[in-house]
Amino acid sequence: MRIALGLSYLGTPYQGWQSQPSGQTVQDRLEAALGQFATVPVATLCAGRTDAGVHGLMQVVHFDTDLRREPFSWVRGTNRYLPPDIAVQWAQPVPPEFHARASALARRYAYLLLESPVRPSLDAGRVGWSCRPLDGTAMRRAADLLIGEHDFTSFRASACQALSPVKHLQRVDIQRRGAYWRFDFEANAFLHHMIRNLMGCLVAVGQGLQPPEWISTVLAARSRDAAAPTFSPDGLYFLGPRYDARWGLPERTSAYDWLP
Repeated sequence: MRIALGLSYLGTPYQGWQSQPSGQTVQDRLEAALGQFATVPVATLCAGRTDAGVHGLMQVVHFDTDLRREPFSWVRGTNRYLPPDIAVQWAQPVPPEFHARASALARRYAYLLLESPVRPSLDAGRVGWSCRPLDGTAMRRAADLLIGEHDFTSFRASACQALSPVKHLQRVDIQRRGAYWRFDFEANAFLHHMIRNLMGCLVAVGQGLQPPEWISTVLAARSRDAAAPTFSPDGLYFLGPRYDARWGLPERTSAYDWLP
């Protein structure tokens, strides 16, 4: 049978999602915990791989198993063997044709940014930082120029393995609450480092280093050299995929409530 899991994690101590020889990734820890609970090796496939230092509020994975357990047993049993900063939030049997990555209609991320002359302390590693004041109107004008289907080569890491740089960015919302800014992104898929590179450009516009229209120039250049430096991973959160309602999967976890 096929099981889908939704999990949340703090990405700061880990070398990203995807398994590596070091064993210091979220996937490594999850599969080790699942293997201890199931007493057999368990291989997982995720909805979207996250980079080192990036957090997950609802990563979705699926795996196949012959072990019959109630959903709450998968949650509690797996969490027993996970470190405190990774937790399975829900488990649900799904049809064999469900695929955590291929069945996703869209993927959602949020970036949390502190605007302050002083660096973060209590929330270090959980928020990005701008020491200069930010112009929300300018950043929203720049973000509007990114909406739609474009070639995002200028915002793509050199190590990106995606077959095509063309993606459909469906939504960018920018809101401020106190000293914190929240940037929400939704697209059919994202390139490696795409959001962090977008953030670098949006912050450059917000700080007045570039006009909003500069974003169009960067987009048209189709060259990574045209864009701003890659922004910090600290404030980036994978909110999770969107699926067709027929799968009956949750759209969020309680971990969402941590974000403003």
